[in-house]
Amino acid sequence: MPSTLPDFSNSVKLKYVKLGYQYLVNHILTFLLIPIMATIVLEVLKLGPEELLNLFKSLQLDVIQILCSAFLIIFIGTVYFMMKPRPIYLVDYALYKPPFTCRVPFSTFMEHSKLNNMSDPKSVHFQMRILERSGLGEETCLPPAIHYIPPRPNMEAARTEAELVIFSAIDSLMKKTGLKPKDIDILVLNCSMFSPTPSMSAMIVNKYKLRSNIRSFNLSGMGCSAGLISIDLARDLLQVHPNSNALVISLEVITPSYYSGNERSMLLPNCLFRMGGAAILLSNRRRDRRRAKYNLVHVVRTHKGADDRAFRCVYEEEDSEGKKGVALQKDLMAIAGEALKSNITTIGPLVLPASEQLLFLFTLIGRKLINPKWKPYIPDFKQAFEHFCIHAGGRAVIDELQKNLQLSAEHVEASRMTLHRFGNTSSSSLWYELNYIEAKNRMKKGDRVWQIAFGSGFKCNSAVWKCNRNIRVEDDSAWAECINRYPVHIPEVVKL
Repeated sequence: MPSTLPDFSNSVKLKYVKLGYQYLVNHILTFLLIPIMATIVLEVLKLGPEELLNLFKSLQLDVIQILCSAFLIIFIGTVYFMMKPRPIYLVDYALYKPPFTCRVPFSTFMEHSKLNNMSDPKSVHFQMRILERSGLGEETCLPPAIHYIPPRPNMEAARTEAELVIFSAIDSLMKKTGLKPKDIDILVLNCSMFSPTPSMSAMIVNKYKLRSNIRSFNLSGMGCSAGLISIDLARDLLQVHPNSNALVISLEVITPSYYSGNERSMLLPNCLFRMGGAAILLSNRRRDRRRAKYNLVHVVRTHKGADDRAFRCVYEEEDSEGKKGVALQKDLMAIAGEALKSNITTIGPLVLPASEQLLFLFTLIGRKLINPKWKPYIPDFKQAFEHFCIHAGGRAVIDELQKNLQLSAEHVEASRMTLHRFGNTSSSSLWYELNYIEAKNRMKKGDRVWQIAFGSGFKCNSAVWKCNRNIRVEDDSAWAECINRYPVHIPEVVKL
């Protein structure tokens, strides 16, 4: 017999202990109710028919009491169902796929940068360093106006880009769903940097000859998280307008946001942002339940605009030469982390199982009462979601969220591959990521999806969806032609 005991920390697989704890806590009510129900059933079985009849007679219920009780039950049930929020279905969505002619390989981007910034080689070198570490691939696209030397970011070019992206996505959605213009009751569009008059929502009404009583909204200046703000607005409208369809358009028009100066904080968006857009069809009609892809479960919005530092971390302004651009500050990631923390604090109790909430509570109490140096417990959101769609704002954003949420490489694969193939498409990037998961045939009925987006202001918004049916791979999706090549290895630095 050995003189020392074996090292149980190595022999016992702690993951099974954790799984057992999770199962016990998450099903504690079931474990408590089973013996109680079994005891009641056994006691009833011990009674004979006469004893049961005597027990019923002892209640002394007359017809009026029975009718009043029935009326009360019906009344409570009616009030409950009337106050219960209407289910919101995501029937389907369509993505804009830019043409080959708009592609900007690294060599083309750098050649244009040199020709457009011949007087300042340091700016060219800075953009090259950013591009090398950006996580973008060779197939991302910029609008035609940016391909000119020098670029021509005028109003006409911006309108042309907006029409191309919006109308292509809507046409694709109508083809997929059989949606007709007269069936659209609510229209919500978001685009941060381009806000013409008439609005782009009016442009859609004019193009498709939508009804005169349509409820249309045009959101601008709300950054990359505006897509989920549009979903939230459409959800609220669908709650008060029964039997309705809502068309949501998310895009960013790149043409007017091109920066032609040499300020480094303003050159960053030139390196990261690319063309993209999505059209989403939401419905509260019961007949759409079976064909809908997803059910909307939660939308949680966090706004840190009361803090001056957060308000100015993504800021549109003019540089010293009077050239307009969007400046990204160095403390952007720290502010995004604070916003994410606030958002998680709100969404956690809504989605996390009881086992994770208890561990978080016990750790919080321990830090307050026993030892403040205890590491804070980070809830395991993998217990609440099967899929994660993290805004593809850049490699640093994805890295930081993967680290903070303790996600695996597979959980952030959709975000990294979307950034590589399409670049930062702003508010529509979440839908390219969701489409990647579907194209990989990973989305199954009952799966839960967490979409997380960040935007100027500063905002962090989340949406939770539940898959309504097994999703088939679509031949006409934005990923159809290249999905077999993905995932690809993305090096830390691509030498140009």
